[in-house]
Amino acid sequence: MRATGGRVTVVDREVSGGCPLDCPDACSWIVGVRDGVAVTLRGRPEHPFTHGTLCVKVNQYLDHAASPDRLRHALRRTGPKGTGRFTRISLDVAFDEIAERFDRVRHEYGGESIWPYQGTGNLGYLQGLQGQAGARLWNVLGASEHDMTICSAAGLVGADLATGTHRGIDPESLAHSRLILLWGVNTLTTSHHQWRFINKAREQGAYVVAIDPVATRTAQQADEHLAPRPGTDAALALGLLNVVVAAGGADRDYLADHTLGWPEFHARIEQFPPERAAELTGVSRAQIERLGERIATTRPTGIRAGSGMQRHAGGGAAVRVLACLPGVTGDWGRLGGGLTYSTDGYFGGNREALLRSDLRAAPVRRLSMTRLGQNLLDLTPPVKALFVYGANPVVSNPDQQSVRQALAREDLFTVVVDHFQTDTADYADIVLPATMQTEHLDVLDGYGHMYIAWNEPATVPPGDCLSTTEMFRRIARHMGLSEPSLYDSDQELAAQLLASDHPSLDGIDVESLRRDGWARLSYPADFVPFADGFPTPSGKLEFRSERAVEAGFEAVAGYTPPRESTDPELAARYPLSLIAGASHFFLNSVFANKPELRRRAGPPRVELHPGDMAARGLTDGTPVVVFNDRGSFVSTVYASAHIRSGVVATTKGHWMKLTGGSTVNATVNERDADMGGGAVFHDNRVEVEEWQPSAARD
Repeated sequence: MRATGGRVTVVDREVSGGCPLDCPDACSWIVGVRDGVAVTLRGRPEHPFTHGTLCVKVNQYLDHAASPDRLRHALRRTGPKGTGRFTRISLDVAFDEIAERFDRVRHEYGGESIWPYQGTGNLGYLQGLQGQAGARLWNVLGASEHDMTICSAAGLVGADLATGTHRGIDPESLAHSRLILLWGVNTLTTSHHQWRFINKAREQGAYVVAIDPVATRTAQQADEHLAPRPGTDAALALGLLNVVVAAGGADRDYLADHTLGWPEFHARIEQFPPERAAELTGVSRAQIERLGERIATTRPTGIRAGSGMQRHAGGGAAVRVLACLPGVTGDWGRLGGGLTYSTDGYFGGNREALLRSDLRAAPVRRLSMTRLGQNLLDLTPPVKALFVYGANPVVSNPDQQSVRQALAREDLFTVVVDHFQTDTADYADIVLPATMQTEHLDVLDGYGHMYIAWNEPATVPPGDCLSTTEMFRRIARHMGLSEPSLYDSDQELAAQLLASDHPSLDGIDVESLRRDGWARLSYPADFVPFADGFPTPSGKLEFRSERAVEAGFEAVAGYTPPRESTDPELAARYPLSLIAGASHFFLNSVFANKPELRRRAGPPRVELHPGDMAARGLTDGTPVVVFNDRGSFVSTVYASAHIRSGVVATTKGHWMKLTGGSTVNATVNERDADMGGGAVFHDNRVEVEEWQPSAARD
């Protein structure tokens, strides 16, 4: 028996699993099964990070999996693209059509004209993004390589230029911090399990500062909140460092022994006195000086940075500077000091065994996922077949209008794999029904902790739903491909992944992971990752980087301003910066169709500072249009003192078909950040006006 919500539910067995969604916490869970049906779901209580709790979204995962509108059979398009008109077909017919079209495209245009478009809807190593599910098939076919740029790419490159890796400190070590900077991360919404370790630090006297243009749930619970203008984070960090150095907070011994390029970086810091930093960021000089002095005198200082703060023209530069800050104070050498941005990469599983790059006959082009519209409309040779899985780009990608126009191409053969008929699925030629997490085998880790999990299938998939791995096996079979590894079972794939001599897997194998359900990677509970040096060419933290120069970046870490805010004409026409943060009730566009979570989230809304509302003659509840030269969307506006002036805030993930028109990404430019080809969702100038239906811009 299992108690759930005050009731006692009888179960036949309990099955170990884990959450595959795009969240740092990657919860370890237990599924209770009765008569072949999953009836309970709970966080694993003994797991040090999950600690027995799931989020408000995933708590209802079993209801989501049993939803009556879930896709259970393959579909073929019968109406114009975008109308969502389909008829049911058998799986054999679906895979025959996919095989025939893939073969035709390869022979007429070459393998590069097939684009496997994978998103973050599943982060599993077998079924999802972490193992690049399907890579073997795409390598055999010579398909274009998919460049996963939409989420955290700019920051990953920036952190790597400073430290030689994007891996930072163990997020659990923030429990040992005495000053915690939550920089551009709404922890209570996007990684709420981290808050328990922050509270442990608070119990020991730690001071918590949230840095975000919006006073989020997290900022309201912090001890202090700084609200910089979007995209000015690097300028703020350099201004804080200016105060740190002036206050004598630079660790001279650490700088001499463990860093490279301090004189040059020191000169860069001197260019950002508090008054200049205040002018650039909109944060008061007093706040900058006060926090800078606190950083100078508080050891250790730990920084948790979120991906939202690097989605602009200077996003990579910003995370690079944040990675440099603990080098100035020496906090990289202390437990509880340093930066955590992503722990991805601590898991040393044999990813290459899954990818099998050796199956690719020749190098092929790489296509950036954030340039979907441009790539589908302008490339030579053209993309003629698009296979979308774990993604809903009509909702999630920049330049929504361009994406919709591109997906409407009648000569583009599009397959969409999903659980529901999303806005993107409406543009497909073939829709394939996918299993959900309780129905397939997978291995998971998290990019916000140091654990891996085994996900055992708990129930039989409904209807014709197939796992991603089985779909790729069937495509290979229907195409008559002879490469043996294309037909490896899920159990074989898991064994190949875990057959690694990497020290992180000491004592962990398929048998032990399957038996226990989860394991901590083989790192000490309290470890300082760079105590023995940094994995840079110099072995030191690099304020100055030759690799940066070779890649076309500035040699010394510094500030790159948001592009649209530095264009005076554009800023005059569109005086507001638009930020679309994560909803507390959706995860990207996942769950945005679940009635209960939609009810709790409420209809789409935008929020403005009261002064910006008054300047536009707007009142609470007024229908407005948010627009720029790229597009527009209609919403309802409310005043909020939690929004800094000059910013309009909303949430991402809403489906077009459920909101009646374009959504926030209609206004976002399909343009790259400074590093890694990252997206620029928060480098976006707009204006807000009262909506007049007769003159609608949408």
